[in-house]
Order: sequence, then C-alpha cells, then structure tokens
Amino acid sequence: MAINNVDICCGLAWGDEAKGKIVSQLIQYNKYDWICRWSGGNNAGHTIYVNGIKYATHIIPAGVFYGIPCYIGPDCYINFNAFTEEIEYLKTNGFDVSKIYISGKAHVITDEHIDDDNKNYKKQQGSTGSGIAPCAKDKFARKGVQVKDCKNFPYNIWNETVSPLYGDILCEGAQGFWLDINYGEYPFVTSANTLPYSACSLGFPHQVIRNIYGAAKVYDTRVGVDPSFEHDFSETYESVYTSIAKIGEEYGTTTKRLRKVQWLNIDKLINAINISGTNHVIISKIDILEKMNSFVYIFNDNYCHFETKEDFIKNINDIILNKCDYVEKIIYSDNPITVDLLNNSSSLST
Repeated sequence: MAINNVDICCGLAWGDEAKGKIVSQLIQYNKYDWICRWSGGNNAGHTIYVNGIKYATHIIPAGVFYGIPCYIGPDCYINFNAFTEEIEYLKTNGFDVSKIYISGKAHVITDEHIDDDNKNYKKQQGSTGSGIAPCAKDKFARKGVQVKDCKNFPYNIWNETVSPLYGDILCEGAQGFWLDINYGEYPFVTSANTLPYSACSLGFPHQVIRNIYGAAKVYDTRVGVDPSFEHDFSETYESVYTSIAKIGEEYGTTTKRLRKVQWLNIDKLINAINISGTNHVIISKIDILEKMNSFVYIFNDNYCHFETKEDFIKNINDIILNKCDYVEKIIYSDNPITVDLLNNSSSLST
C-alpha cells in the first residue's frame, strides 16, 4: 500500500506548546492509518484529554488512545524500562497497546547512558537526565545498540527493510524548534532534529507532506538551562511571569519542573514558522493572559502592550501574515482540551 498524505505537528518554541492537544484533535477530525513519533525519547511528554480525563505519554504516540496503529521511528531513543512502565500505565487505564510498533533501527538507552547524563549533562545543560545525549553520542560514534539487537524485548519490533507506513499518516513532534540540535541555542538543545523535515526519517518522501501544524503558546516558556532565554529587562516583569506560570500550570509533563516564562517573542516565532514551513499556526493559552489582563509581546526587541485581547490578536496576525508567506490559518485556543481546527470561515480563526 502507498502513502497518501502526511500531516506533521511540530513545536515552534521550546517544547510544551500543547502539541498533544492538537494531535488529539487532528486524530478525531481525520482518518489516519498511522500515528508516528520521529525523534527523541522519554525526555519529552504529551498531555492528552480523552473523554475529559487527563493522560500523559512520553514516547508512545497518541494514536494509542484512539485504537490507531503507532510507530516509533528509527531516529528515536528507547529506554526499555521506561517504555514498559508506559505500556503498563496505558494497559491499566484500559487502552489497547497491541498496535504499537518500534523501529528495529531505533537506539537503546542503557543504565550507563543515564548515569553519564546525570553526571555530565543534567546540571550543566539542564537535561532531563534520561540518557538521551550519551545514547546519541554512541549512535553517531557507531557503537550504539539498536532495538533489533535486543532479542528478549517483548513488544512489536519492526525489522524494516522498507517502511511499514501506508495510507494517511500523522507525525507528532517532540520538544520544539528552539531545542533543535541545529537551530536551537547550542549547546542548550536536545540531541535530535525537532524540525518537521526530519519526520521523513520515518520512511516517506517530502512530496507526500500535506499540512504542517505549528504549535506555540501566547507567551514563551522554557525549562532547563539557557542563558539566551533570559531577557535583559525580564526582572521588570518577574512577578507577572511567576503569576502566568502558576495560573497556566506551567509544569513539565516529564520533569514536573516549573517552566520559566517570558512574553511571546514574535521575531523568534516568525523564524520558526518560516524555517519549519508551518502553514497552520495554533497559538494556545490566550485565556491565561485574559485572566492576567496583560497583553504583551516582544517584537524587534521592543515590548508591545495592548489594552484588549482583540487588538493583541489582530497585531500578531498582521505581523505573521506579513512576514510568513506559507501561513494559511492562525488559530487561537483558550482551553487545554480542544482547539477549533475545522474553522474554515476565513484564513484566520479566533
């Protein structure tokens, strides 16, 4: 069977942009044959609401919540213990895990990788301590262990000579644009390609990509070490940032760390949209700024203040549409569960 269409959901910031919510909505709106994860490991996480109940996954794609086959690709890193715990978590909550497949070419995270990460990366670079960087180091040194070499792993391993994928596919990204190993603020980045072009590593040509859904929040957040995230004048808004973090429940899905907050940097958002090729921009958490009654973004290194949500949104839309040639739709979401991806009344949805 051939691959027909591929949709990709990627992060436009530093991760934690509500990609899980978007992926969940896309799955419900479209008839996908596969839901895929193309990079990273259990250092990332998605929050998914199913029938009003909150669930969290870290490496297993969201298709598992809807009975759709899931594929974890060759550019992923697998911690067998964490994977087994996630499988048991899903089974305990009544989900069928029989349709989850792992590429035999994915690399295995060992206890030694985790020890190395905690000793040499966690404090210095703010990693999650999951062993991803040391595992990636061994992969590119040609001395890593692939999943296909682990004979006793009791789950579905795809020893592919060709891609298992067919039909319509949704690829869900991990982390975000500014954590990309190439485009992020090196060395404070993840050990993977987070941009949507790297989803082709799953085994399809770029010609079948249909839509790229880029996820952002109406304010920026970051976990881990990154000196560039701290703006020169952030102390002016320190108490506001703290309030936004608490009201917005800005805690990492995987790490539970309280995220650093800053006003939305439009210049960075524009770069992320253009380089990723995003044509559908989804901006979440507009409701948090409504609760704060503070509407501010950073553009050209200036703080731009607005009295109303409507003026705030209009100005963001005007800038994006003027600077980003591929954008067809900008959508805003005001809750953690849903986003109106079907609103086709105009090029913009609020």
